[in-house]
Amino acid sequence: MQRALLKSKIHRVRVTDANLNYEGSLTIDADLMEAADVLPYEQVKVYNIYNGARFDTYAIAGPAGKGDICLNGAAARMGAPGDLIIIATYANYDEAEAAKHKPVVVFVDPQNRKCVEKPMVDLAVVK
Repeated sequence: MQRALLKSKIHRVRVTDANLNYEGSLTIDADLMEAADVLPYEQVKVYNIYNGARFDTYAIAGPAGKGDICLNGAAARMGAPGDLIIIATYANYDEAEAAKHKPVVVFVDPQNRKCVEKPMVDLAVVK
């Protein structure tokens, strides 16, 4: 039997732009994609912490080190610059793999750059 488990996630990253006129997808800083083991055109699930929106799209790489997170096309209707989101990927694992699996979790600083340690969450800043 196969089980779908969390493969990786980029936790509480801030949306930097929304481009309704792009053909679709989610632009993610290339450094964050590498850290989270996300490939270009890989399906991602996006969870908007501010408005509760949840949707699927695919990842495209943005410039490395700039912290860009851009909602493109129809996804631009699901959030706004400044919103905090979680970007998740899932994969299928057989029973033996699932028993040993540990997902990759990438935490970011306020500029959307990878942190080594889990940052403290200031609940006062959540809308």
